[in-house]
Amino acid sequence: MNIAKIMTPKVFTVLLHENNTVRQGYELMKEKGYTAIPVLDSEERYAGAVTEGDFLRFLMETEEENCDVRDKTGIGSIMRPSFCRPIHIDADEDAVINAIIQQNFVPVVDSQEALCGIVTRKKVIEYLAGRLD
Repeated sequence: MNIAKIMTPKVFTVLLHENNTVRQGYELMKEKGYTAIPVLDSEERYAGAVTEGDFLRFLMETEEENCDVRDKTGIGSIMRPSFCRPIHIDADEDAVINAIIQQNFVPVVDSQEALCGIVTRKKVIEYLAGRLD
């Protein structure tokens, strides 16, 4: 499997950065309708993903009246780095399939851990279905 052929490149991927605020992240997630969004660090390396659940936990732990907290807290402090583990661009087919079974999208990184793009479950299924024809 050539990951680059089925991957959505980084430039076409909805992303957040660790220093984006919780409000910015929530608004982007709401606008796009996604349940998880990849997060990059200041050097454009993949840091993890932020999910609807991360936002919910944050909101439940903060006071409702204190909107300033949402405007000052960075995404990096609410996301779980271990969620949505990446695969390397040269990963084999088994690694891609095993990863996509666990999550809706799989971040793809290079040898420097920089995000190259994402592979979605839909793209993997389409690729495998095409091999059956």
